[in-house]
Amino acid sequence: MKDIKLFVSLSIFLSMLSVSRLPGEVRITVYNDDIGLINETREFELEKGRQELRYEDVASTIDPTSVSFNATGISVVEQNYEYDLVSVWKLYEKYIGREIYFELEIDEKKRERKTARLLSASGGIILEIDGDIWINPPGRVILPELPEGLILKPSLVWLLDVDRGGKRECEVSYLASGINWYADYVGVVNENDTEMEIEGWVTITNHTGTTYEDAKLKVVAGAVHRVEEFKRLLEAEAIFAAKAAPPSFEEREFFEYHLYDLKEPTTIRSNEEKQIRFINPTTTKIKKIYIYDGTRYNDVKVMLEFENSKENGLGIPLPQGKVRVYKRDRDGSLLFAGEGRIEHTPKDETIRLYIGDAFDIVGERKLLSATKIAERVREEEYEISIRNHKDERITVQVVEHLGRYWEILRSSHDYEKKDAQTIEFSVEIAGNGEQKITYTIRYSW
Repeated sequence: MKDIKLFVSLSIFLSMLSVSRLPGEVRITVYNDDIGLINETREFELEKGRQELRYEDVASTIDPTSVSFNATGISVVEQNYEYDLVSVWKLYEKYIGREIYFELEIDEKKRERKTARLLSASGGIILEIDGDIWINPPGRVILPELPEGLILKPSLVWLLDVDRGGKRECEVSYLASGINWYADYVGVVNENDTEMEIEGWVTITNHTGTTYEDAKLKVVAGAVHRVEEFKRLLEAEAIFAAKAAPPSFEEREFFEYHLYDLKEPTTIRSNEEKQIRFINPTTTKIKKIYIYDGTRYNDVKVMLEFENSKENGLGIPLPQGKVRVYKRDRDGSLLFAGEGRIEHTPKDETIRLYIGDAFDIVGERKLLSATKIAERVREEEYEISIRNHKDERITVQVVEHLGRYWEILRSSHDYEKKDAQTIEFSVEIAGNGEQKITYTIRYSW
């Protein structure tokens, strides 16, 4: 198939436009679960009476059943979604058995145009030229016209009844998959791990196959229910250096969700990932917490906890997303300290981020004894050791998950009952020290 090329006249492409489209407005609302609502207002030059309106540049991932067309004095008789797009192999398929033109390479400087019949394009080009069969001849294919039924772009086509001619404003809305958004946060903790400077970014990914120029953008945080059928269809230093720009989004409530309005129009290109700031850098007080949950994990977990409140520098609904945490080394450079994830969090709620496992703190949990006291009564004794190899004093939250119908008979430390089957010990451990928790529990059923 060496040097085989396809040439189709530009005039054929342009002839597919059935009406003239004038500039308008594009509004996009993007949800968390790979779905977007595209709303476009356009002016068209229409004639009075029944006519066809072709609407190009729609998303290739459109849900055709979600399309809405609204215009005063215009009624929709029929609606079609055309997506049989032009491609090399579809063009070949349409021309199997038909006459085409072929520029045969005689030598490096000379070509001779031949009338040929395309016999096959599977695994190579087979042509009939002047009664002879040519397999992968050197040269290029020229097609006389674009076959009927193939289009350049996915298109919506309406059959309309129009009450009067002239420029008419029409509004088109549809749902499309392949467009998504998520939030990213970047935090830098201070030397003493008591404060964190945090900012937030919205990332838009567009895989709908369409570019949206100067679109008014909204993103919605929250879980929107969908019927299953539709699913078919920086370096931290550089980020924190740009502190002068105001946040680009305005947050407000909408139904049972939270809506973030981009203040200025933006262009979202096909196959593009775009980042827009929605939280300016702000300082929030944090608390570093060590948690040992020996019934589930072997390591001591490191958590950062902070309040999403106005008094603590935040106080807005925070959409779910990843939080990357950095800390400055003694030479001033930023080092990556870990990352965690927050869920959709309303204002005035507590956020706890798991960012890694403690290197110098070791937890060990042992079952010392298990005794059957009666037919439906059993006693168990546990020992939990926490060893601190750091130089400073620390506090570790020790979590124990219990069975049903329990009673603590003896305990070396006070504990807090968190729920029906969870208790928590809070123990202070001196630098390079160790604490042992022992308790005896009775189960009856």
